[in-house]
Amino acid sequence: MVTFVVMLLSVGRVNTHIPTVEKKKTIAVIVKTKSNDFWKTVMIGAEAAGKEFDVNVEFSCPPDEKDAEAQIEEVNRSINKKVDAIVLAACDYEKLVKVSEMAIDDGIPVVIIDSAINSSKISSFIATDNKEAGRLAGKKLIEVAGKQCNIVVINFVKGTATADQREEGLLEVINSYPGIKVLDKEYCYANEEIARAQTNMVIKKYDKIDVIIALNAPATIGVANAIQKMNLQDKIKVIGFDGTHEEIDFMEADVIQATILQNPYSMGYLGVKYAIEDSNKNKIPKNVNTGSKVIDKSNMYTPENQKLLFPFVN
Repeated sequence: MVTFVVMLLSVGRVNTHIPTVEKKKTIAVIVKTKSNDFWKTVMIGAEAAGKEFDVNVEFSCPPDEKDAEAQIEEVNRSINKKVDAIVLAACDYEKLVKVSEMAIDDGIPVVIIDSAINSSKISSFIATDNKEAGRLAGKKLIEVAGKQCNIVVINFVKGTATADQREEGLLEVINSYPGIKVLDKEYCYANEEIARAQTNMVIKKYDKIDVIIALNAPATIGVANAIQKMNLQDKIKVIGFDGTHEEIDFMEADVIQATILQNPYSMGYLGVKYAIEDSNKNKIPKNVNTGSKVIDKSNMYTPENQKLLFPFVN
């Protein structure tokens, strides 16, 4: 009997506490679209950070890159889900301000990547210096076509900070050269087919075009498709943006003379990394320039640039 009582008392002293498992943080990554290589690379970078720091990364985007209202709804959904932080590539500089500041006021940090918004409340802005990237395009134009030439600019979404800043940087350079004439500026809404139609239109409209400068990947691909289809690659030069596999093929075929390459992987990776750190109340940088560089046939095969051009390959 004594032994039995002792055993019961021993059992009663067993520690039955079960440690609680800490819930994973959730980071909402809201981009402009998932339909091209640039944004796919952003998502690869974000996923890598999610795995490294053991958080859930949830992606979403509007049905169309120019649909700021739909993107606002995506941010609202993330607020209602009470995510731990939001990483946002804004479709519009002004329209995404109110909802982003609502998230911040609700205690959800907002890190902006790629395209700025008009707010001082955001935690960090991680992007290409787009004005400088535009300047690089302008300098490459001088190298490719000289100081006396006629050009057309095919931009993407008017009112988006990236589009406006690239155009501003480009014009800052070429306005210093009276012999360079901007015949036309078009906005293709980041749509390849629209860019192709606009290229066909300006070629019919103007007697002599020396260079077409396209300020994002869909614009570049649309322009290059039109030039190649009309067999004008020996007459009209193309300077583009980004490094999709289509653009690489066009560069190898001498349809595109140069492209301004960004680092979308770093935008995605650092966006998630700093969003996590901010949600943990750690200090993060207010501005991060992920860099840009000119890629052409003279440097596209270097090991360093191959890593940037082919981020999907391990």
